[in-house]
Amino acid sequence: MNEPAGQWRAFQGGLPRLLPRRPEDLGRHLARFGPVPYRGRHRALIGDVEASGLTGRGGAAFPAHRKLAIVADARGPKVVVANGAESEPASRKDETLIRAVPHLILDGLQLAAEAVGASEAYLYLHQGAAGGIWRALRERVASGQDLIGVTLADTPPRFLAGQESAVVNRLGGGPAIPVFTPPRVTEHGLGGQPTLVQNVETLAHLALIARYGPRWFRALGTPAEPGSMLTTCYPASGGWRVAEAAIGTPLATLLGPGEEVQAWLVGGYHGSWLAPDARLALDNGSLRALGAAVGAGVLAALPADRCGVAETARVAGYLAAESAGQCGPCLNGLPRIATTLAELSGPWPRQDARDDVERWAALVYRRGACSHPDGTVRFVRSALRVFEPEFRLHERGRCSAVNRQPFLPLPDGIPTNEDDWN
Repeated sequence: MNEPAGQWRAFQGGLPRLLPRRPEDLGRHLARFGPVPYRGRHRALIGDVEASGLTGRGGAAFPAHRKLAIVADARGPKVVVANGAESEPASRKDETLIRAVPHLILDGLQLAAEAVGASEAYLYLHQGAAGGIWRALRERVASGQDLIGVTLADTPPRFLAGQESAVVNRLGGGPAIPVFTPPRVTEHGLGGQPTLVQNVETLAHLALIARYGPRWFRALGTPAEPGSMLTTCYPASGGWRVAEAAIGTPLATLLGPGEEVQAWLVGGYHGSWLAPDARLALDNGSLRALGAAVGAGVLAALPADRCGVAETARVAGYLAAESAGQCGPCLNGLPRIATTLAELSGPWPRQDARDDVERWAALVYRRGACSHPDGTVRFVRSALRVFEPEFRLHERGRCSAVNRQPFLPLPDGIPTNEDDWN
């Protein structure tokens, strides 16, 4: 479990599907996969995507075929967007995928455009990841691979910048913040046109399904949640790695044994803390009963020598600062929760501080303009349960941690004004 940080790894037979042994240019991509398998007619791929059971890999796990079908059935010009924003600080899987197989992502983008009848295509990603994509696009133009041109657009490094309405708002010249819905972007998106926004990993899977079919895709995973997915894993020993695993893989296989680990974080900073349990697996079916979800595949094993209360308070402070400030739950509720968690992470907090966090979390839940308050509350509430013994220690002026170094990754600087959204 001590591989160098930044490597990718697969765990089971039949993998990897997405990640090659080394990054691929167009020549190596074509040697491995062949040309883009266009169908020559509108909607022809959507049935295979439905039969495959592919869900979005950006975090929401929405059935991919349903978004495709909504946009395909709409009238007028349409837009497709490959979303590589990956604004979760702990997630590195999209960055890894863009670097390793840009052509597989671009294949999926072209196939999605053909399936819905789109005339515009965008790739939305951070500037640091654009160099390899520029080279890939030049290679494709020179070889005539694509049906329509692709426009690159950069995303600011903000937590909510990858939310699909924020993506469309940014592409339309506005700030990268979520907008109120309905209508959804699939009905009224960029320039008022029906817009398909799909995560880059989802599009890479779509490109493989187009080549090998739904039965091949379902050969891994569970009947209810087929296929594989990329995960970003933070083992207790330190560092990180991106691993491709079949859905249903035991979390202990990805994170290592539970010894010297006090908690698992599943689903990232809108996810849940869980007590390590060998029965838990990488699938929403087994996690839902615990109020957790796979999300975008961020998994972390918190070492026993760290303070779970302090880690939660750090992340909650970041999430409060990252809100769009458009509604009361974000503007008032999240900062209060974060400030009180910071107090609870120190010695001798107020006697009723934990009760305040619980009460404010209940007031915030399901009252926001987007899902950010709900995700933050999910993360905080899980900490109140899993780290209850540590909260009690702090209330008695003590802390069990012997290592004060932060474990969960956060950006070096937290933006503080609206200019950071642009």
